[in-house]
Amino acid sequence: MTFSDFAFSPARGDLTFGERLLRRLNLDGPLLLAVAVLALMGLAILYGASNEDAGMVYRQAIRLALSFVVLLAVAQISPQFLRLWSPWLFALGLMLLLFTLHSGHIGRGAQRWLGFGFVRFQPSEIMKIAVPMMVAWYLHEKPLPPNWKQLLPLAAMIFIPVLLVAIEPDLGTALLILSAGAFSVFLAGLRWRVILLLVVALAIVTPILWHFMHAYQRERVLIFLNPQRDPLGAGYHIIQSQIAIGSGGMFGKGWLHGSQSQLDFLPESSTDFIYAVLGEQFGFIGALAVLALYGFIIARSLIIALHAQDTYSRLLGGALSMALFTYVFINSGMVSGILPVVGVPLPLVSYGGSSLVTLMAGFGVLMSIHSHRKLVAS
Repeated sequence: MTFSDFAFSPARGDLTFGERLLRRLNLDGPLLLAVAVLALMGLAILYGASNEDAGMVYRQAIRLALSFVVLLAVAQISPQFLRLWSPWLFALGLMLLLFTLHSGHIGRGAQRWLGFGFVRFQPSEIMKIAVPMMVAWYLHEKPLPPNWKQLLPLAAMIFIPVLLVAIEPDLGTALLILSAGAFSVFLAGLRWRVILLLVVALAIVTPILWHFMHAYQRERVLIFLNPQRDPLGAGYHIIQSQIAIGSGGMFGKGWLHGSQSQLDFLPESSTDFIYAVLGEQFGFIGALAVLALYGFIIARSLIIALHAQDTYSRLLGGALSMALFTYVFINSGMVSGILPVVGVPLPLVSYGGSSLVTLMAGFGVLMSIHSHRKLVAS
């Protein structure tokens, strides 16, 4: 037995009550603590972003509590069981996406929601987990890296749900699903010449994708290149966001004292642009601290994936970890003006329900991978 084995499996008598409880509940202490701290910080930031709307914070707290229950429940499911049900979850997600396009509820110009009684949700959220699960399931018993024959069905597994979500239209969620699936394939050891070929192919099809984009989506790209072309219209969001971040300076204006958010200059301040509120009220130091906490969560998740017991768990854990990175990168990038606005919330901070449940389910999968890994003893 090596030193690392002892590091990951201390004698039961040496464990504290808290450590024994975490083991019994199949939870990883460092990851759980970081997620809980970020969630609590998110409630405080949301209170400042919503003009001190206690009702909104209360509703978000209820959603967080329910999401932590989802995390706990998913953590009890073994990776072997998840692998067994991956194709069925993927098929269910595809059917729900097709049903949404046919009979889904329309809101804000998009047909994204299904309603069952008092419950309304976005089936596209299921695919954020189902796609990397399906890719990992397909590659589990195959030699890696994948060859060309394997890449064709992998491309279908990824791009079919991405296109269905993009048609709704929901470009932000489509990009997140695409990144989760792509990271699963990349972590399987994709050869660099294949990656280069895919980049060239993407450059070739970009004009075609531009043609099929909705008018408002093309406008977002143009505004990203030059926000001043329509400062009171399509460019208003990003201009006000940059003003809010810049006005925060190094240490910020103080909690509940941001002028851009408190005076309603900043649209969507409690959802997509809440990171701008963070920058205004807590400054560069506060924004950097939150990014550092995200960095710890992502790093811990990657460590869990690295020590996973099989190929399925490693690919799935790695993809979920990097999908969280994509979440944070896209949101912080779009509010600071280095990426186009695509409507991606800031994980555990932005106000919302469906994406929060999916995110916590992903953390539950990581907890399961951590707690069910095989410890080799000599």
